[in-house]
This record gives sequence, C-alpha cells and structure tokens, in this order.
Amino acid sequence: MIGATGATGRLAGKVAVVTGGTSGIGEATVRRFVEEGARVVVVARHTGATHEGVRFVSGDVAHEKTAIDAMAAAEEWGGVDVLVNNAAMDWTSDLVDTSEADLRRVLDVNFIGAFLMLREAGRRMLARGHGSIVNVTSRNASVGVPTMGAYAATKGALLSLTRAAAIEWAERGVRVNAVAPGLTDTPLIRTWIDAQPDPVTFEADVASRIPQHRMGTPADVAGAILFLASDESLHITGASIAVDGGYTAA
Repeated sequence: MIGATGATGRLAGKVAVVTGGTSGIGEATVRRFVEEGARVVVVARHTGATHEGVRFVSGDVAHEKTAIDAMAAAEEWGGVDVLVNNAAMDWTSDLVDTSEADLRRVLDVNFIGAFLMLREAGRRMLARGHGSIVNVTSRNASVGVPTMGAYAATKGALLSLTRAAAIEWAERGVRVNAVAPGLTDTPLIRTWIDAQPDPVTFEADVASRIPQHRMGTPADVAGAILFLASDESLHITGASIAVDGGYTAA
C-alpha cells in the first residue's frame, strides 16, 4: 500500500496523525505524506498492514481515548507535528426524517471526534511551539444541499472551530486550516453512483454541475492537505481551501 519513508521531502522529519486514513482521501493523504518524508500515525476503525513509517491506532474518533492513544503513538516518534482531521461519516436524510439518535451520531463522529483530536494535538503542539492542523470539511459547510442538513451542520461547525482555533493559537506557533472537498471520487461515492439505475448517465449529470465538469479525486484533495501541512504555508492560518472544481464559486 505505502512505500518506505523517504529521507527528504516536504514533510521530512515530521510526524503526522491522519484520521480515517485507510481509504479515499485519508489513504491518499497518507501516501503523499510518506512520499514526502513524514512518519504517519493512521487512526481508523480497522487497521491495515504495518509499513515502514506508518503505524495504526484502531478506534472510534468519537471516543476521547482514541485521541489520547493517537498522540501517545506519535510521541514514540518524537511528538505530533501535523494533524489531519479527516475521519467522518456521511449522512443523507430530509431534516424532518432525521432522528435525534442519528443527529447525535453524525455530530459525535464529524465534529466532536475532530474537536477531541484537535484539542489533544493542540495541547502538545502548543507545548512545543509549532504545529499544523488541517480539518477536512466539505462544500456543504458553505452551501446548502438538500438532504445534507445534518452532515452540513457538523462540517459548518468544524469550519467555525478551525477559524477560532487558528486565532486562539496564532501567536503560539500552531496553524489551523481547512480543506473543503467537493464531490470526490472515493469508494463511498463510487458505490453511490454504481447503485443508480443508469450509473453512466447519472455520473455525467453530476459532473455537469461542477464548473470543471469532473469530480475531484482523492489525490486532488491530498495535494491541498499536503500544502497546508508543510512549511510552504507557514503564513497561512484560519483559511479554508475549496477543492471542488469551482462548485462553491459558481
């Protein structure tokens, strides 16, 4: 899955924690980070095979212990330099059909889980005087999409948290930014498309609504995450980069 950690690169010598790092955007991010010289702690419900420069922490991000365990794993390599809050669950439902239990579960994973990771990483980064946190939000944090109300609310909350943390920690060397993907060709989205009566026509219709006339790829999003994680973006904090082919600019 992932090659050996390089001795040089844009993240050489850095230790990163990536949540939801075993598929889609998370997996692509882990690949890029390792290629650029980082050692990566991958947090996911199910662990994968261990590779040089990669270790796994199994757990639910909605549980505080998972964040603590992830940071402890990073400490074994010297401490966390980069956090990518990517773990999330999708949820589609009309607002009137969304139960309290469903809403709380989406909130637990998409926002509270990200908050706990950010808090635990932030504590350690602030003590060391440096660090970069990248929160993966969504186009839904900025625009209204029918049936995505609960999901959008969690991503909007995460965007607000990004800005607040960025200002709170700006003078102490810790940067906090967001990447907001649009519709991205992940396994989850591919399953959704393939389940349609006419997948080819459906995908073409979906792509036609994006100014670039294509869905994003996990690699597209991982590239933006890498930029914000690296020292190339040292004067950027509190920003949100849309990786959506122009969807939210239209």
